[in-house]
Amino acid sequence: MKQDKKVLIIIPAYNEAENIEHVVGHMMEEAPQYDYLVVNDGSTDNTLELCRRGNFHYLDLSINMGIGGAVQAGYVYAYKNDYDIAVQMDGDGQHDIAYLNDMLQPILEKKADVVIGSRFLKKEGFQSSAGRRMGINILSGLIRLTTGQRIMDVTSGYRAVNRMFIDIYSKDYPTDYPEPEAIVAAIMHRGRVKEVPVQMKAREGGSSSITFKKSIYYMIKVTLAIFICRLSYGVRRAPKPEE
Repeated sequence: MKQDKKVLIIIPAYNEAENIEHVVGHMMEEAPQYDYLVVNDGSTDNTLELCRRGNFHYLDLSINMGIGGAVQAGYVYAYKNDYDIAVQMDGDGQHDIAYLNDMLQPILEKKADVVIGSRFLKKEGFQSSAGRRMGINILSGLIRLTTGQRIMDVTSGYRAVNRMFIDIYSKDYPTDYPEPEAIVAAIMHRGRVKEVPVQMKAREGGSSSITFKKSIYYMIKVTLAIFICRLSYGVRRAPKPEE
């Protein structure tokens, strides 16, 4: 489908020196028609140096803001520079740029406002650990309970949003482990949220920042955040999920 929309790919990166050159290089080879922005989130390794040396398009945050702060900075940039669509894509190599057009299509066809790349629709590729999948299923059930809509891959960081949600997320985006809460916010803003099947890869290098102790905190924090986010919108009814 031919399109003339301005698209920005936001790549948050915290200590991704082992991955960032490959991620950006692969993206520039496979999708050179789209703009991108690496958001260096106060990395303590040489991620920033690699961005400078590679002449990448980057935004440098002087302190670590966390994934939510880094992504929101990207949305602020997208909003101020009049982008029509923004895509979130992790800097660890897990998200495959080959699925980008599939992510954009529902927005270009005006069938969705927020598109989530889901590992679990076809259950192909890297599926995460059994423990994390259990946590994802619990959060998926919570979101369905509080909004009436079933989203399967609620922690996927591979997402695309239209201009309306660039505006919304540039002004208000969850800070700590934001993905499930951002879904609730989208539904409460009457956004049409759609999942498309993608395959993800295991992290190419480095290690995840989510340890066992952090995963327990994650579940407690996100569970509370989902309820608080839902209550903050009062008694407004969420839109019915698509059949």
